Amino acid sequence: MNQPENTPVNVHIMDKEFRIACSDEERENLLAAARYLDDKMKEIRRGGKVIGADRIAVMAALNITHELLQIRREKEEKTAAISEHIQHLQEKIAVAIDSGKQLEL
Repeated sequence: MNQPENTPVNVHIMDKEFRIACSDEERENLLAAARYLDDKMKEIRRGGKVIGADRIAVMAALNITHELLQIRREKEEKTAAISEHIQHLQEKIAVAIDSGKQLEL
C-alpha cells in the first residue's frame, strides 16, 4: 500500500513563515489551522497583556485547548442526553410490544 506523499507547505504565523511537510489531502486543513492559530496569536498580541512570541504561543495554545475541551464536554453531554432519550424510547417500545402480546392472548 502506498503512503500519501508529503509536500512542503508554507504557512505564516505572526509574520513568520514556517515550511511544514503535509500530505495533499491534509493541505487545506493545515492552512486553516495555521490561519486560526495566527488569528488567535495576533488577537492576544493586540490585547497587549502578553509580551513575547513564546508566551503568546503558549496563551494561544491554552485558549485553543480550552475551546477544544469545552466542545468535547458539550458533545459528551449531548451524546449522553441522546442515549438517555433512546433508552427511554426503547423502554416505551418494549412496554407497547408487551401490551400488544398480552392482548393477543
